[in-house]
Amino acid sequence: MDMVGKHCILELYDCDSSKLDDEVFLRSAITQAAERAGATLLNLITHQFQPQGVTGLALLAESHISIHTWPEAGYAAVDVFTCGDHTMPEKACAVLSEELGSGHQSLRSFRRRTPASLVDSERQTSVPIG
Repeated sequence: MDMVGKHCILELYDCDSSKLDDEVFLRSAITQAAERAGATLLNLITHQFQPQGVTGLALLAESHISIHTWPEAGYAAVDVFTCGDHTMPEKACAVLSEELGSGHQSLRSFRRRTPASLVDSERQTSVPIG
């Protein structure tokens, strides 16, 4: 097993600010995103910040979806990581972009791999944290 999963980092710009600040709406959008990705939703937690903004975290059998919103900027930061060949994190990203009415998106997608699958030129040296 060389590849362990697919990871998408999505930035959504020019979104509908009212949707970005609607915790109930975001719970529904995250649930739809998980379903469209072919993932199994185990738990979903959200938190409404004051005066605005929502953070949501969906625990999936295959990994997770997270979203952090800044309604005042029309911006959302999204992270979708899925394991297994049957899941499609890009589809989750498309759902969230559409549901939030994003006018512009930036998507970075890459495969998570085990160290054994890397060639020498790809191996990263350890850097102390802190």
